[in-house]
Amino acid sequence: MSRSADGRVPGAPSEAARPLLLQGQEYLFRSPPKCLDFQEQVHRLGMVDEGDGNPQPCVLVLARAADMEMNELSIALAERGIRMARIDADRCVDLPLSVYTDQPLIELDRWLLRPLLVWRRHFELSAVPVEPGTLAGAYAVDQWASVANWLSSRSDWAHVNPSRFSTHLDRLTQLSDASAFGLRVPRTAVTTRPGRTRPGGGACIVKTAGRHLLEPRPGVQHGLFPRPLETSRASDAPEPAPVIVQEYVPSDTELRVFVVGERCIAYQVDKLDPAQLWVDPDAVRVTPTSVPASLSDRLFALARHWRVQVAAFDLLVTGSGDHVFLEINVNCDWRWFEHRAGDNSVSAAVHDWVALRFKELLGAGRAR
Repeated sequence: MSRSADGRVPGAPSEAARPLLLQGQEYLFRSPPKCLDFQEQVHRLGMVDEGDGNPQPCVLVLARAADMEMNELSIALAERGIRMARIDADRCVDLPLSVYTDQPLIELDRWLLRPLLVWRRHFELSAVPVEPGTLAGAYAVDQWASVANWLSSRSDWAHVNPSRFSTHLDRLTQLSDASAFGLRVPRTAVTTRPGRTRPGGGACIVKTAGRHLLEPRPGVQHGLFPRPLETSRASDAPEPAPVIVQEYVPSDTELRVFVVGERCIAYQVDKLDPAQLWVDPDAVRVTPTSVPASLSDRLFALARHWRVQVAAFDLLVTGSGDHVFLEINVNCDWRWFEHRAGDNSVSAAVHDWVALRFKELLGAGRAR
């Protein structure tokens, strides 16, 4: 394909004509569908006891192969003698799976399992490895959408961050609920005309109303990161879909606060711009910190209100010491923050919480 002197493909839209959040985006992540799950591999290799044929209680994870938090959880649960099984979106085509509707049992490969606790994380339908735009591809995605949603909300077993609540926890609902619980939030508007919209009347930030990562092709993710709204942007330039425009709140630093059950683990995050976390992560400084009880109490109350058990809150800290709520991430990835901070506090809390919850369900007779 020929290109012009400036590298553009003839006939392709100019940078200014692209949607605002796609302009200048250079973040690209390839997510290989290679199994790295410890328990899955040892079971496939026949390195474990076949059992007596009775259903084996387990933790069932709906994720994707590159979900390293769940790969790490698999090892941690194995050390505690707890079976973990998984269904990955990028490895689900031709998966030997049967789910019983009259009993809370599944057959996965040759194993008969009784899920006690189900956790859906990063099970994105765009990751299903099918040919986009084909009838067969649309068929497979639609079937998996229905079954995954059912598995993620079925009442026969317990759930981490139940999808019937967290699926509808969009950023705008988050802001209104956080405000109702006494947290300060930025002035916000939703618009297809960001050039005409200035909440607060000053500098603004543009954010996606949806996901931070788009996956137009299975295994290839593109970033949609917050960016300043340029004051020179033409007021009549429409966006193809609504975006979030928020007032720019000057801050000294940011906080990422992980809530794991009844534990609160916080990191101070120092960066130069909102997108640096993804586009230049080595320049971001992460430091373990603590938060005042008045803030943690509100975050715990919000987590209970939203019925999530493992989640991450993002907040700004202003010069006056105020905390400004930005969002909650229920598919929170904690290993990167731990790596930058040099600790494993969140991993340890998550592993302990999942193991304890599993044993509670086992002891309550949920395994029968």
